[in-house]
Amino acid sequence: MKRKNILIIFFILVSPVVYGQFNFQTIAEETDYESTSTYEDVRNFIAELKKASRFLRVEYIATTVEGREIPLMIIGNPLPESPDDLVGDERIVVYIQANIHAGEVEGKEATLMYTRDLLEKNDPDVLENVILLVCPILNADGNEKFSSSNRSHQNGPVNGVGVRHNGLLLDLNRDAMKLETPEIEGVITNVFNRWDPSIILDCHTTNGSYHEEPVTFTWMLNPNGDRSLIRYMRDNMMPDIGISLRETYHIENCYYGVFIDPFDFDKGWFPYACEPRYMSNYIGVRNRLGILNENYVYADFKSRVLGCYYLIHSVIDYAVQHREEIRALISEVDEKTIGRGMSPAVTDSFAIEYRPEPTPEKVTIKAFEVEVNQTGTGRRRPVKTDRKKTVTVPYLADYHPASGVRFPFAYLLEYPDPDIIGLLRKHGIETERLGKSTTLKVNRFDIDELSSSERLNQGHYTNSVKGTFVEEEKEFPAGTIVIRTSQKLGNLIAYLLEPQSDDGLLFWNYLDRYLVPQWGRGYNPYPIYKVINQTQLVTSGTDTK
Repeated sequence: MKRKNILIIFFILVSPVVYGQFNFQTIAEETDYESTSTYEDVRNFIAELKKASRFLRVEYIATTVEGREIPLMIIGNPLPESPDDLVGDERIVVYIQANIHAGEVEGKEATLMYTRDLLEKNDPDVLENVILLVCPILNADGNEKFSSSNRSHQNGPVNGVGVRHNGLLLDLNRDAMKLETPEIEGVITNVFNRWDPSIILDCHTTNGSYHEEPVTFTWMLNPNGDRSLIRYMRDNMMPDIGISLRETYHIENCYYGVFIDPFDFDKGWFPYACEPRYMSNYIGVRNRLGILNENYVYADFKSRVLGCYYLIHSVIDYAVQHREEIRALISEVDEKTIGRGMSPAVTDSFAIEYRPEPTPEKVTIKAFEVEVNQTGTGRRRPVKTDRKKTVTVPYLADYHPASGVRFPFAYLLEYPDPDIIGLLRKHGIETERLGKSTTLKVNRFDIDELSSSERLNQGHYTNSVKGTFVEEEKEFPAGTIVIRTSQKLGNLIAYLLEPQSDDGLLFWNYLDRYLVPQWGRGYNPYPIYKVINQTQLVTSGTDTK
């Protein structure tokens, strides 16, 4: 029998990536909210998300001093490969960060849960209208310092949490202006400057007054941000989010704050921190919408995580529904800020002192009455009782200027300090250089009194100054650094460069070497001069040296 030659062809099929497998949980869910995620747990969870969805990719914000990469999840449909893909894109960019204080961990779990559920649902309302940026573990080094003794007053998770500070023993939520940590420098350079989110949500846990609501939040507060954005959040966005969180997601909530007097609720409720060193206020000074989320420390861990999870839902729901309105408002504010810098009016000012005033609407807090515990030092310490008391009180969250100085056309640096120039550029501020020697009419600040804090603050003996502005004509050599305020970041420029700013270069010791003479008494003039009125400045263009 004749043998036939049979040709057998093997086809090797390359299977496409199979998306849609979302059968995984966070550590909080797996342990019934007795534990929170480690850094590796977060990395593994994100890896599972990448396997499960083509609408997510990962960039890295920074590398910590202990060598950990900080992940940034980018989510959308279509998924942008870079911000360049968003030119002409009408979606709104939203940034959510958690774990800036690594003992305050519910945001870390809630952001991972929300991202998974969004991608599993493949929700077109969100994915096709929002570019979502999520950093679930900003303080990665602090997260790994697990101990059950950290934040021991906190109601879970029972297996411990990380620490407040980063690997440099610095508080990341005090670093937005001075940029001394890789984490916050990374947020500003690789998120804010690169992606320019319209909305940010910064997730924390409270340490304050006693109440029933598991979720609290507020808006950016600093009065040197644009007032129309503050009013929009106060009167429109924040009330709607509160209603949505309560009525749609059944989560009790109130605005963030503490009682001014825990023994007299009627004096009011207020959020006490409004300087831009705090991230949610910093973003407001950049003319974007900042939300501070503070979850109630005495609520159980599961309630805090779920409350934060549904707050994220409410924020994203609002962003989707009001996308065009928010984008138009921000565009208008940017144009207004640039226009003001091009020709400042006599009435344009920068607030160097401010005070809180009540918002138009009072707030309702489901409080607990307290009793007095007299300490050995004579201090009256409030102690929570089981007696509930719902109160409606003033909310002192409208910060208004108490005193101010003229807003200028430009600032000029007397000394080309590379640290100062570098800091300005990290913030996204453009600098120029005078093209030739120029005599200009400027305002010089003469120091009358300079004092430093008695106690170190984030490694600094911070400065405060008193003095007087004096008008003079001064010759500035070619190459002098010029910072025009006709930029989107005009408010931030003034905050950093004004001598009496409560969060600027002088405050954080950037200028110490220039303030006093080498010999003798007295003070040198403040080394940054103000050009008040619109002036023809011949420069060599944007400085890149």
